[in-house]
Amino acid sequence: MTQALSTTPVPLAMTVDVEDYFHVSAFEGVIAPESWSQWPSTVERNTRRLLELFDETGIKATFFVLGWVAEHYPALIREIQQQGHEIASHGYSHRLVYRQSPAVFREETLRSKQLLEDIAQTPVRGYRAASYSITKASLWALDILAELGFQWDSSIFPVYHDRYGMPDSPTRPYRITTAAGADILEFPLTTARLFGYRMPAAGGGYFRLYPYWLSRWLLERARAQQQTAIFYLHPWEIDAAQPRVPGASRLSRFRHYNNLERCLPRLRRLMRDFKFGTVHDTLQALTAQSFEQIQFTPAQALSRHHG
Repeated sequence: MTQALSTTPVPLAMTVDVEDYFHVSAFEGVIAPESWSQWPSTVERNTRRLLELFDETGIKATFFVLGWVAEHYPALIREIQQQGHEIASHGYSHRLVYRQSPAVFREETLRSKQLLEDIAQTPVRGYRAASYSITKASLWALDILAELGFQWDSSIFPVYHDRYGMPDSPTRPYRITTAAGADILEFPLTTARLFGYRMPAAGGGYFRLYPYWLSRWLLERARAQQQTAIFYLHPWEIDAAQPRVPGASRLSRFRHYNNLERCLPRLRRLMRDFKFGTVHDTLQALTAQSFEQIQFTPAQALSRHHG
């Protein structure tokens, strides 16, 4: 039986996926990973802009750092950690999980985790997959995360999407018993129910594409329905002057470049309208009894979990 969430007010979790514009999955068909070092990087400058903003507003956030970024810019990771933010893993290469073998996923995830822990000198307990690519086709990844010592994951988006999504999975933080019997806490990306449809309300491209009033209303609705929420963005999303990538599809260009100039002003408004903290802060504010325990197996349908 699903237990009720705590009524204790909890902050929204502010999260940043620390990657550069040339890492995104939408450009993988036109930018080969071996050419990444040839592209002008913006990740240090844009991440520091976010750090300055968070410092001004007194917000602590969770930074999901791509291993490639940590390897190339270790000083940036130390700066994030020294300013009191939470360090979590975004994998190493930004390859979609369901396009990796379990062996490759394990090697890359371990590599990223060790890099971050060596640089920040702090345990890395949280993980987020590239483009939320833990889906029904890659639930095996949860066993590997648990094996590697991750305590929580934020990779499952309970919506329909062409690249990701488990639309029948729970919408509130919940504990997963994996196919191999491991245990891991899942903090799904935020949605709000509207006319029976789950609307994405977690940030990122949705935050840029929706008008601000709609993003705010959906987060307020999600809070009322779920009592907790998680918000995300990428450093490149506050940079309207970033280099343009030739050869990308019209859809990819629209998703990536639309409203970049509006993201930072909207983010400032959002931080005035809501209280934010790290993923750790948010989960700590919930009682242990808040988390539904479910079992995922590769063949399991999740239609009974409508959240």
